[in-house]
Amino acid sequence: MELRFKVAARIARPVAEVYEAVADPARLSGYFTTGGAKGRLETGAVVTWDFADFPGAFPVQVIEATAPSRIVLRWDGTEDGQGPYQTTVTMSFEPLEDGRTLVRIEEEGWRPTQAGLEASYGNCQGWTQMLSAMKAYVEHGLNLREGMYA
Repeated sequence: MELRFKVAARIARPVAEVYEAVADPARLSGYFTTGGAKGRLETGAVVTWDFADFPGAFPVQVIEATAPSRIVLRWDGTEDGQGPYQTTVTMSFEPLEDGRTLVRIEEEGWRPTQAGLEASYGNCQGWTQMLSAMKAYVEHGLNLREGMYA
């Protein structure tokens, strides 16, 4: 059993602007990384993301950052008694004919264990929420996560 998921959303802004909402740590901190993001998403970089609901900064390895179309990240999976491992997150940004951007996020690489399954569900929820929060932030300047966890 391969544990992976895909989520998607359409954002009513041009693709370059939507890409920057993820790549730029100041913008990402405005709607997603409630504890802050440090470091721009550039190929080969290791940045940190901090979340109020999961205190402590997470290192995020940037495997690929190709503006304005694709970002590939790796970060630690959940410990399951078999030692550490990483999952891979692939984000794609596709311009649509009407000027909107289709954002797709896929994550894969969990071990086929109960702990891996539970972690994948949690991350699927988190990425879905990220897309909703990004839509509100980029289109309307609203931070849906502000005060949600603190």
